[in-house]
Amino acid sequence: METILLLMAFVIMLCVWLNNASNRIGMPVLLAFILLGMLFGNTGWINVEPEDFPIAEQISTFALIFIIFYGGFGTNWQTAKKIVAPAGALASLGVVLTAALLGVFMHFCFGWGWYESFLVGAVLSPTDAASVFSILRSKKLGLKNNTAPILELESGSNDPFAYMLTIIVLTLMKGNVTAGSVVWLLFAQLAFGIGCGFLIAKIAIKALKKTKFATSGFDSLFMLSVALFSYSIPALIGGNGYLSAYIAGIMIGNADFPGKKSQVNFFDGITGLMQVVIFFVLGLLANIESMHRVLLPAIAIFFFLLIIGRFIAVSGILVFFKNFSLRQMGFISFVGLRGASSIVFAIVATTDEAIFDHDILNIVFCVVLLSISIQGFLLPMMAKWMKMIDDNNDVMTTFNDFSEGNSLQFSQVKIIEDSSWAEAKVKDLQLPRTVLLCQLIHPDGTIEVPGGESLLKVGDTVILCSHSVQTDNAIRLEERPVHADSRYCGLPIREYSPVAGGQVIMIKRKGKEIIPNGETILMDGDVLYVNIG
Repeated sequence: METILLLMAFVIMLCVWLNNASNRIGMPVLLAFILLGMLFGNTGWINVEPEDFPIAEQISTFALIFIIFYGGFGTNWQTAKKIVAPAGALASLGVVLTAALLGVFMHFCFGWGWYESFLVGAVLSPTDAASVFSILRSKKLGLKNNTAPILELESGSNDPFAYMLTIIVLTLMKGNVTAGSVVWLLFAQLAFGIGCGFLIAKIAIKALKKTKFATSGFDSLFMLSVALFSYSIPALIGGNGYLSAYIAGIMIGNADFPGKKSQVNFFDGITGLMQVVIFFVLGLLANIESMHRVLLPAIAIFFFLLIIGRFIAVSGILVFFKNFSLRQMGFISFVGLRGASSIVFAIVATTDEAIFDHDILNIVFCVVLLSISIQGFLLPMMAKWMKMIDDNNDVMTTFNDFSEGNSLQFSQVKIIEDSSWAEAKVKDLQLPRTVLLCQLIHPDGTIEVPGGESLLKVGDTVILCSHSVQTDNAIRLEERPVHADSRYCGLPIREYSPVAGGQVIMIKRKGKEIIPNGETILMDGDVLYVNIG
């Protein structure tokens, strides 16, 4: 037990260190964990036998749930909805076309049976969002013509369709199925997956808005349970759990609720760990001694997908949509890296009752290894060579957490009756050059993007934009509670004289944050946040 815990600590620590290195060189850190898993699995440090494969499948499935859920959670729907039609077509029909093309190639090039050929196609049909965007983020590659949102939505949502294809092919391989059973399987996967994801998200959003968590961090535990519910409930009744998790994630991630920003940071860490787990497990299962037997078909599959298969699928779909140049279609095709989901689906196939004639798991291992290393390394250069980089576009705006990557800070001010801003025009306000009045919210809820002639009225809420600062360097805050026996309790804040000096910049009262003025009355239970310089 102690050895396992030591290994876990070592792998997690490596995850942190290698992630920093990955951000500098632009190579997905997950490649290192494949190699690390191979080292542990093929040197005898961790013995993995065929009977251990079902455990590996359960671990990988558990990890993929959070990857797909956060793929939806991190999608900025306001940006993505503009390209939902082409991206959705790539994620669904594109997966089917890619699987079919690869299946035909495998059958005629290597003489494999149809079912096994299409199974390889289904397993390798999805693209890996984590690998793609770790490179785009690290290199800050802004892309032209909404390419980043298309890649994000496609790669984040195509896993459920690839899983559905994998299950259908495995069902056909075991025989004793009818056309009706296949149609029902397809219907159940989609209907229950979509329906459960929608309902679970609605319930979760309502609970997040109304529940006050007594302890910090319990909202993150609640979100973990939501992710698990969103997969397990539809999976129990024959639905597509991955599709449900993605839909729940995208709905919750685009809703407003308290503590949302902390969830982004929490799931960034959890998802990174889950990706490491999947790639490490694949490395453990990979058999180096068998690599030479599958290397040739793996190389052929990789180059077929890279040059022919995915390009035909992508261009064959995007040609029906406007404003897609051949260059953009070629770049979208090139970015189709294989990764975590293909690994999980290969393990699912290996542990299934269907009988195989070929080593599908090690073939998928080699293809993923080639894809991450070669495509991942060439992606920034291809973006530049194909003139797809837009220096005025920030790839971080594709994500719901993009505010974490910029230096802007938004704040609000409500116009009250004795305010000097009441009945004043925006152009007459004496605002610093670094502060912009960017939005007016009127009492009836209507929103106005103001111009110089816009008139501020009592009851309006003004949204101001300015540069943020690192509070650790600029401001030192100290918490000071107010008790019933305090001599300041019941007095206005202008009479508060801190012993150590400083300025009260915020009061926390019964879970609410109050920006005080001189007349604010101090009450029992208040917590004062004092700027001590």
